[in-house]
Amino acid sequence: MAALVRRTAVVMAWLALALIIFSTLSPIGMRPHLGVSVHVERFGAFAALGCLFAVAYPRRWLAIFVCVAGLAMGLEFLQTLVSSRHARWSDLGVKLAGGGAGILLAGFLPRPPAALERLLLRLNQNKSPSR
Repeated sequence: MAALVRRTAVVMAWLALALIIFSTLSPIGMRPHLGVSVHVERFGAFAALGCLFAVAYPRRWLAIFVCVAGLAMGLEFLQTLVSSRHARWSDLGVKLAGGGAGILLAGFLPRPPAALERLLLRLNQNKSPSR
């Protein structure tokens, strides 16, 4: 069960990364819009990214934060090369806050494998023949 959750998180994290890169560096007209404030979109995207990577690679939290922060800074810089985009310090701050919040959130998520193990152990103890 744990392996399935982690493998799924790995795939989703890398897909989210690709979507964020596309959304950040594509012309403004091609950027997906969710209908909420762009700061909410940025925060949510980087929170999801941080959370997914933290679930996918649970013992690498500091490295994940460094990579998410580096990604945010790099993408903001690369936006200066796209004529219809702009880089702002406030955008970087929102992305950094979102990435950090997502990584922290992953630390509070329940660990289903351990809970599932306990449940299976209890079920097996109840099914054992009594003498």
